[in-house]
Amino acid sequence: MTKKIITISRAFGSGGRTIGKAVAERLGIPCYDKELVDKVAEESGFHADFIEEAGEYAPVTNSFLFNIAVSSNPMAMMHSMSMADQLFVCQTNVIRKLADEGPCVIIGRCADYILRDRKDCLHVFIHSDMEHRAARIVEKYGQTKQTPKKRLTDKDNKRRVYYKHYTNRNWGESQNYHLSLNSGLIGIDKCVDIIVDVAKLVEE
Repeated sequence: MTKKIITISRAFGSGGRTIGKAVAERLGIPCYDKELVDKVAEESGFHADFIEEAGEYAPVTNSFLFNIAVSSNPMAMMHSMSMADQLFVCQTNVIRKLADEGPCVIIGRCADYILRDRKDCLHVFIHSDMEHRAARIVEKYGQTKQTPKKRLTDKDNKRRVYYKHYTNRNWGESQNYHLSLNSGLIGIDKCVDIIVDVAKLVEE
């Protein structure tokens, strides 16, 4: 496999997690999504719920999850770095270690940036139009007090701010990825086919 490490970045509701897991299954390699959260928790001592929220979205310093993190890792406040920065360092170390261990799919968490210097990576961004994503999150997660459009906008904005903060690059900008796929236009299954085909390309 020419591209043995596949990173999947995605707009909320575009099906990126589903696509990543399907790609990993097709290629017979591990997929790190929730599993990555567990590994970062082990490495950092932070509570998994805090990592789930703060490890991919705009840093927060005054929330219920922040308090959970403090209580589960009281020594964290002794360090000069912010908790968000400490978490990003741990997350970076875990992602690099997983890539060193062998072929895998890594979903989100700035993995495309963290592994940007590796030649064996395929970086993918999954996106779709607002209508398609809104319908998908309602089907998958149900209705909430917020409108689907508001939920999508908030999540996307948080990811955009987080990504910019730690990479100084623009989230979703095509030149940051090898592939940018519109799952609403071409479908989940076709996205999987394309990623698998590209990952299997053999260098001449």
